[in-house]
Amino acid sequence: MKPNARERLIEGTRQLLWERGYVGTSPTAILARSGVGQGSMYHHFDGKPDLVLAAEQRSAELMQQQIAEAFAVEGTALERITGYLGRERDVLRGCSVGRLTADPEVMADDTLRAPIREAFEVLHEHLRRTIAEGVAAGEFAGDLDIDEIASAIAAVIQGGYALARAAQAVEPFDRAIRGVLSLLRASAPRAN
Repeated sequence: MKPNARERLIEGTRQLLWERGYVGTSPTAILARSGVGQGSMYHHFDGKPDLVLAAEQRSAELMQQQIAEAFAVEGTALERITGYLGRERDVLRGCSVGRLTADPEVMADDTLRAPIREAFEVLHEHLRRTIAEGVAAGEFAGDLDIDEIASAIAAVIQGGYALARAAQAVEPFDRAIRGVLSLLRASAPRAN
């Protein structure tokens, strides 16, 4: 079943934002990507900002769903974090949510920035909770600052995307992920 015009507009805009950012996502490009008629955009949305917000919300929802699924699996804290960090990604394309933080038009608008902030808050909370479980289970050192480590892991993911895109190679991302996992493993208490 073919998605309706509203859904095609949201998905087309979501893909364009991921590729081109806000300025590069013109109404003409949206209509061409979505395959809908000229009147559809204004029939379903009040304008470009309203459609962009819906597309951002969709990207944020998808990211949050991936996060929840990755952390819902059985396993140790390190296994769940490793699973999330190692999940399949289109590394050279970057993060559909994280890339929007480089867009001045999006960052200047509290409403457009909100879905991005919320998605990263969800990631932070899942990481924080999982790291806390690892500390409680003795997997990680008891003196870790859980919030700092959760923020560092999120930063490594986003920074890894930037390194990979700059090199046009996946290896810098993979190396960053291996590095943060090595640091987590190194924090494990040593038996005397």
